[in-house]
Amino acid sequence: MASFLAQGIDAALEATGMDAVDALRAFFLLAAATTVSVSIPSSLRSRFLVYGPLPIPTVKGGASISGTLDYLATWQVPHSYFTQFYIASVVSSVFWAVQLLCRGSLFEAIASRVGEEHRVQTMSLSQVLVCWILLAMQGSRRLWESSSFAKPSTSKMWFVHWILGLGFYLAAGVAIWIEGSEALMNFNITLDYIKITRAPSIRTFLCVPLFLMASGMQHDCHHFLFSLKKYTLPDHPIFRAVVCPHYGAECVIYLSLAFLGAPRGQSVNKTLLACSAFVAVNLGLTARTTKQWYLEKFGGDKDDLEQIKSRWLMIPYIY
Repeated sequence: MASFLAQGIDAALEATGMDAVDALRAFFLLAAATTVSVSIPSSLRSRFLVYGPLPIPTVKGGASISGTLDYLATWQVPHSYFTQFYIASVVSSVFWAVQLLCRGSLFEAIASRVGEEHRVQTMSLSQVLVCWILLAMQGSRRLWESSSFAKPSTSKMWFVHWILGLGFYLAAGVAIWIEGSEALMNFNITLDYIKITRAPSIRTFLCVPLFLMASGMQHDCHHFLFSLKKYTLPDHPIFRAVVCPHYGAECVIYLSLAFLGAPRGQSVNKTLLACSAFVAVNLGLTARTTKQWYLEKFGGDKDDLEQIKSRWLMIPYIY
């Protein structure tokens, strides 16, 4: 099995002419670019980028390109499948913890295919550990929220969103450690190593609280939305200025990991930055669609209309 996986990784990397790190970055950026491309033509955006509380437009088939797009748009899965994203995230975190601790075959298959330029500047073992813990916390919290805050819903999403989401969370599980593969390959990880023997760096002192604050704000937003008896215009203080503050918090969460996991001599972890770019693009487009839906649903009242128009999409004074 390990040999088969190694051969598959080799074949894929040889075909692209990339090492494992560049290929992972390319996946995140290509996924983000594809999402943007689909969002530009209204014929694609209305069919494929609407999901969640937003209504999927009714489509009619026909013997034309439009009819084909209509047919593809019917390939949907229940919105409840979002829970599978967080299951994948938690399982991925546990799987890679075992692989890293035991020097598993899949870890070695990927780590041995990291190019020399990415080995020179590497994350420390402490950075890998802290970033892994935080990502595992994020996945576990979202899994708990998706089950505890779930409501009966007929909402659906395009099946490509589902596949892309699973791919993202599985790739994020690799991104959290791949730029530390050199340190992981050359050191024995023991319980003695992870003992706290020195004060945290300035980077850790700043990024970990930022991650925790963004996580807390996101949880507060999710709990508030769950508490609504029906989907109305949110009047929570956080929502009065921002349409989707929980999306902005998600961006901050991944961006804090990108800075926290910066390899020695680097200001940011470029693989996690590419991961953050995908999150920002995907949620940014969804936030824009959500604001438009608010305008259509609640814009009949002049006061509500002006209030909605004045709200930022995700992050105040930025977007």
